[in-house]
Amino acid sequence: MEGEAGDFTVTLTKKPRYIIEDKCTGCTTCVEYCPVMVPDKFNQDLSANKAIHIYFSQAVPLITYIDESCLYLKDKKCKICESVCENGAIDFSQQAEKMDIRVGAIVLSAGYEAFDPGVRGDYGYGKMQNVVTSLEFERLLCSTGPYDGEIKRPSDGKYPQKIAWIHCVGSRQVTPGGNSYCSAVCCTYTQKQVILAKDHDADIEATVFHNDIRSYSKDFEQFYQRAAGLDGVRFIRSYVSVGKEIPETKNVTIRYSTVDDGVKEEEFDLVVLSVGLTPPADVKNLAAKYGIALNSHGFCKTNPVNPIETNRRGIFVSGAFQGPMDIPESVFSASGAGSQCGQLLDYRRDKLTKERIYPPERDVRQEAPRVGVFVCHCGANIGRVVDVPSVVEYALTLPNVVYAQEQLFSCATNSAQEITDTIKEKGLNRVVVAACSPRTLEPLFWDTLREAGINQYFFEMANIREHCSWVHSREKEEATEKAKDIVRMSIARTAALEPLQEIDLPVNKTALVVGGGIAGMTCALSIAKQGHDVYLVEKDTELGGTARKIYYTLEGLDVQAYLRDLTREVYQHPLIHVYVGAVIMGASGYVGNFVTTVKSARGVTEIEHGAAIIATGAEEYKPSEYLYGNNDRVLTLLELEERIARQEQSLINSQSLVMIQCVGCRNEERNYCSRVCCSQAIKNALKLKEQNPQMDIYILFRDMRTYGFQEDYYREAANKDVKFIRYEPENQPRVQAVEEGGRSVLRVVVTDPVLGQEIAIDADYLALAAAVVPPAQNTEIAKLFKVTLGPDEFFKEAHVKLRPVEFAAEGVFLCGTAHYPKHISESISQAYGAASRALTLLSHDTVTVSGSVCEVDESRCIACGACIEACAYGAIEFREIRRDKKAVVNPVICKGDGLCNAVCPTGAISLKHFTDEELLSQIDAAVPEEEILQQIDAAVGDA
Repeated sequence: MEGEAGDFTVTLTKKPRYIIEDKCTGCTTCVEYCPVMVPDKFNQDLSANKAIHIYFSQAVPLITYIDESCLYLKDKKCKICESVCENGAIDFSQQAEKMDIRVGAIVLSAGYEAFDPGVRGDYGYGKMQNVVTSLEFERLLCSTGPYDGEIKRPSDGKYPQKIAWIHCVGSRQVTPGGNSYCSAVCCTYTQKQVILAKDHDADIEATVFHNDIRSYSKDFEQFYQRAAGLDGVRFIRSYVSVGKEIPETKNVTIRYSTVDDGVKEEEFDLVVLSVGLTPPADVKNLAAKYGIALNSHGFCKTNPVNPIETNRRGIFVSGAFQGPMDIPESVFSASGAGSQCGQLLDYRRDKLTKERIYPPERDVRQEAPRVGVFVCHCGANIGRVVDVPSVVEYALTLPNVVYAQEQLFSCATNSAQEITDTIKEKGLNRVVVAACSPRTLEPLFWDTLREAGINQYFFEMANIREHCSWVHSREKEEATEKAKDIVRMSIARTAALEPLQEIDLPVNKTALVVGGGIAGMTCALSIAKQGHDVYLVEKDTELGGTARKIYYTLEGLDVQAYLRDLTREVYQHPLIHVYVGAVIMGASGYVGNFVTTVKSARGVTEIEHGAAIIATGAEEYKPSEYLYGNNDRVLTLLELEERIARQEQSLINSQSLVMIQCVGCRNEERNYCSRVCCSQAIKNALKLKEQNPQMDIYILFRDMRTYGFQEDYYREAANKDVKFIRYEPENQPRVQAVEEGGRSVLRVVVTDPVLGQEIAIDADYLALAAAVVPPAQNTEIAKLFKVTLGPDEFFKEAHVKLRPVEFAAEGVFLCGTAHYPKHISESISQAYGAASRALTLLSHDTVTVSGSVCEVDESRCIACGACIEACAYGAIEFREIRRDKKAVVNPVICKGDGLCNAVCPTGAISLKHFTDEELLSQIDAAVPEEEILQQIDAAVGDA
């Protein structure tokens, strides 16, 4: 790679795959004839252990590839697959190709590798047949796995009844070949696997051996409680070792220790190693090619105030290449990388874009229904359970169906084009795709119909995956019959469908950011740097939020210096308009066209904007526990940090200090983890040890949740003689102020689980890791912008993985601790992600609103107001119509959720695309009329 930011030249080598993708149909003939057999305990494709693979997945429709075990690639001796392929899809004459591409910015999303326990033979892996990795167990759970989604042991194919999971395999280890950091995701994916295993077989006994449960992210604490609360599930805090393999049964024994019973050895049918994450393969070569630096662990080294930025300008990083992270963090870091590319390349915006032009829409309202049915195999997700050819044959017998066929993956580009071509060729005016959930793929098929000149609302999706094959994987005949029922109902509905027109609205190019903390300011700057006016509204009289009380990070960032620079940049940017000491009085409008009324020292201002970003931050809980407020030596962690920063000598020179974790959270009132507290405690402990190495520091904890690279600082604190004592929630520490030897101390009594007895610690200061709580105004903000709060009263995103910085209400986004507690770097990353999503709206001149909205039949409306009360989006209002008051729906605001339909006592409201006629046609088709009459006759006869 050569060049600089704005003008890179990247040389790519395209290796030959020997497959002509457009010709491959996934028929598996080549696999059957391939003579190579490669040992592989868990096949991640349908082609067993051959050199040629046909791989199906939910994310990627079809991948066919030939691996290095191919005899032709080794010594040119075999080309059987090429000769048997009837479609000419295999071509060994392909050569490697080099190509140069010119780009302005680069995003490295190299991901990670799963730790390989076979390198060191950890826990008998590679030697004992029934010791598998968590990734291999994931394959067992999958319908495309080696046992069709059934959990069986590799040694004998039997169903295991006792399964053990071992945490931290390849993580939190300082031994050679291990990784000192925490891999961040393993605790929760293990809990997921336990829940799924119990779903497969409720009688399974599951045991999880762990060292701290790190359920630190949003809703993770409840997820852990859900797993731990299942019958037959044990979570045991203990380091373990694998004892032996029982020759007769191939069972595996595990030695562990508990406080109550000491060392024990227990036998398990299957052992799952929860492996950690490691940097991508050949990462050093990757770093050298792009001129980027790596951190000590081999992941990408990033800027502490911009975790998406590498050391080389114009090259950004997203996802787990930054360090171990979960899917939501990966998603919004990817969006954030897009925003930063946009900042860099803003001067080139719209230079290469092309407008997509659809053919004229054909008016088919007067035509008789001509339905085309496309039944998807979805690889093996549907095809292994449902008899797809039988469903296709059945569809051809149904009224109005003039064409039906099966497809390997209907969502594949070639399949979508095939649907478009078939619509034109066969004169179809209705289309049913029997496949998966419409939630993610329906827009793709709408587009397919538009390409064929058909209104997209003549499309119907029959969900035969989530509603059929996945839930009936062991009942193949019954699943096939159910699939036929679902398809029949969908076909019946299509006859009643009507064309609908979507609404194009102009977009106001201005953004509103609510909240002037680090996340809000970062988001505002990112949007402004891409040419859009931003109104930044902050309730306090100065910007900065909670960061004004933070002085340093674990990594050594001077937070106050950074905050001053960030605030100065915000005030100096000509497109950012700051309102401090502001109160939002009202908000109205819809996506692309909002009006928000703000009261500040400037007076009352109406702000017109196209998008809103909620970045209201969070606050520190003020405890009522442990003498806080009654003794000036009892502090919160933020108060402790402030005194350390001020070099308060009475604190620095004190003999001892105790910190108590999880104060005000992980309890009935706030059933969540505040995420940042453990690392905050470590940070302050290290600062105090740096200034007074002789100080006795105790941290009383439930689980130390120093995830990711923070684990190294946890270890450093322990090495510097910071003492960690675990306590149980039912036996919390007790605190009293006493006089001891003429010295006023805070006596902290805690039960040490290792010693099995209470110990008393006399401390000069007590610091409480107080919970991070949502601000009180969240409720009012949620009402104003018609967005949702979660049960913890932090703002709730539209989808935790697919839309982690968006609300269900279009045009409104969120970031920072308004979403959930998080560290500064994480808030910054999410702020860039929110800016990116907002810019996808603001960069367009118009926004399209769905045609599936509600409408009112004025003649039946009695103005009772039930619909107005039910609508969560404020889309319905009363208007005077010919001297009568009637309900009127604003189609721009309406989300088509249908709540108003359900409560209307006169049936005056109908939802387009989900009319009574359309739904009743499905219901009528669910059970044939003849069958209903037979049931009635039988009932009458019995009477």
